[in-house]
Amino acid sequence: MHIAHSKPDFERLIRPRAVAIIGASGDLSRIGGQPLRALTEFGYAGAVYPVNPKYETLKNLVCYPNITAVPQPCDVAIIAVPSTSVAGVIEECGAAGVSFAIILSAGFREIGKTGAILQDELVAAARRSRIRVIGPNCQGLMNLRTRMYGGFGTAFQNPSLQAGPLAMVTQSGGFGFGVATEVAAASIGFNYIVSTGNEADVNALDLLEFFLEQDDVEVVTTYLEGIKDGRRLLALGERALELGKPILVWKVGNSGSGRRAAVSHTANLTSGPEFYRAAFREGGFIEIREAANLMDAARAFLSRRLPRGRNVAVLTSSGGVGVLLADRCEERELHLPELSETTKNELRKFMPEYAALSNPIDVTGQLRADAASMNRAVSVLLQDPEIDQVIIRKGSTVGNLGREWATNLIEVADKSDKPILISVLSDRSEETLEILNRHRLAWSPTPSGAVFGAAALYEFVIKTKRYSKREKRTFPRQEIDWPAAAATLGEHRSKQLLAAYGIPAVREVLLSTEAVAKLTHAPVPFPLAVKVESPDIPHKTEADSVRLGITNLAELRKAAVAVVAAARKHDPRARIEGVLLQEMAVGVEMMLGVVNDVFFGPVVALGLGGIFAETLRDVTHRCAPIDISTAHVMIEELQGGAVLRGVRGRSPADIDSLAETISRLSFLAADHADRIQEIDVNPLFVRPARQGVVAADALIVVKSPAAIVNTDSAVAANV
Repeated sequence: MHIAHSKPDFERLIRPRAVAIIGASGDLSRIGGQPLRALTEFGYAGAVYPVNPKYETLKNLVCYPNITAVPQPCDVAIIAVPSTSVAGVIEECGAAGVSFAIILSAGFREIGKTGAILQDELVAAARRSRIRVIGPNCQGLMNLRTRMYGGFGTAFQNPSLQAGPLAMVTQSGGFGFGVATEVAAASIGFNYIVSTGNEADVNALDLLEFFLEQDDVEVVTTYLEGIKDGRRLLALGERALELGKPILVWKVGNSGSGRRAAVSHTANLTSGPEFYRAAFREGGFIEIREAANLMDAARAFLSRRLPRGRNVAVLTSSGGVGVLLADRCEERELHLPELSETTKNELRKFMPEYAALSNPIDVTGQLRADAASMNRAVSVLLQDPEIDQVIIRKGSTVGNLGREWATNLIEVADKSDKPILISVLSDRSEETLEILNRHRLAWSPTPSGAVFGAAALYEFVIKTKRYSKREKRTFPRQEIDWPAAAATLGEHRSKQLLAAYGIPAVREVLLSTEAVAKLTHAPVPFPLAVKVESPDIPHKTEADSVRLGITNLAELRKAAVAVVAAARKHDPRARIEGVLLQEMAVGVEMMLGVVNDVFFGPVVALGLGGIFAETLRDVTHRCAPIDISTAHVMIEELQGGAVLRGVRGRSPADIDSLAETISRLSFLAADHADRIQEIDVNPLFVRPARQGVVAADALIVVKSPAAIVNTDSAVAANV
């Protein structure tokens, strides 16, 4: 999947040769004064042009009455004027040859209708002037490599912020720069930080794409409240895997979202947060929930070592902390294998007799201050072929012992390509930590943080492997005769469309009640199910329009009349197309469906079926299309997946056929994203191994061709 839109070149925005400050203030504490102070005092080497007709000079610089009076073109204009004046200022910037505007001014769409009108005027002016805009209502931009402080707030008044191989794009200026400052205080530097504000023009995805491609950025992080192009987010995740650069994503706004008014079970089980999680699960994203997660993951990735697998060795001088670390590893799907006899024998040569040589390895308090022996143990663990990462819980790191331990550990680490993650006590020295930071050895102040870093590395490796092995589709796109307008298809017609993509359904016939009354034998073997067929009654059980376990003709005739009568009572205006006579299916009931989101396109949902679909809510999601191997991962993610694998003497279900069906449904949705709004297959019966699956009920909601908004019907061709 590739980003198909034009890519703005942000080189001159991020590394401007000249900056104008429109609305510059002599009060250096004001929004228009703070960037003037920072750009003239903190080391920026480019030209700075204050613009404000109230002043002749500011900070010993000529102050110009307007941007057109500035003697040379500026790459960036920082705008801090009232919102009502911004559109006119943008027009002037266009005439002056300015390429980018960073609009600090507030009072736009975020305040309601009046501000929305001003923002529309701003956008129109920017388009006419061919100027790209950051903001409005943003806090600004930092390039700490060139000391370009183009914004306001506490962070922009701190000249000691250090550059480093991270970049941040944040949709919340105050919070984002606050987090960046906190992370920087822990000696993790950002080369670039940008606040996007209202995103009237340039959005977070534009900048994430740019920073991913920068050679001096190794880790990208973002604070997201929402985006409008989920497919592009997916593409960025794939690009992150290709480049080997993780995107640490802090997604907020995940609670309290109302469920959509929808027809299908699938849509009732899907809301905004699930779409983001579906995207994050496949791409090079690592989800974080707090600043500590960001620091722990960043340090882990900056070590430039990736594990081969999920096996971790834990080394500690405290048995209690070892148990805690083991618990946290298991929670993060990391495994603590038993050490090989070779490794144990090597450890016995210098470990105390009563040391615990199982994993976690407890060297006891006797070796707590023995830096040489502790590091020798690390070296032995790194040489074990079954160990992929080593987590160390270290006691005090102060004084000569701390320096000796850290220096020697660096030598041990340099002889291996396996990650080492350290949990250090509060009794730690800045000098020792500086040694670890300088040599990019990951450390965390908590055991959980060290495990988070190790798990982030393993997660990224697994995603990269899956992406590299992603399978191509094995069947062609099928043409389908869709209704001319939006419609909800009945069960029988929906199953016919599923069959076009190789998704099997139960045997069934559609008859009128009159035809049923004349039957001399059952067209489907007894026992069978009887259902009303109506595109206006998607949930037949709620309408009492289903009868199961029919065993003879007399029951069949009675059931046919009953389901139609119940349907008419439920909805007198419903269109009744007949009665469905179906074979009774058996197997594990699953729910499989698709919702076509306006921003993310078709999203596949999988969960337990029948009455459990909306009660247990054990559901997992992926953005379509997906290959069979990804479908297998979805199945493994379900808590109820154990039922499919066979429990309490039950035979394993046909998981392979289920995975293929999931993939086929995803391609149906992706191929026809321009017309499909929802698909609901519930229940889908998964029969015993090698006996396949069968859809017992299905519903497809078709949207009007005019309703196409930001869905990508060609995405299937890219898998």
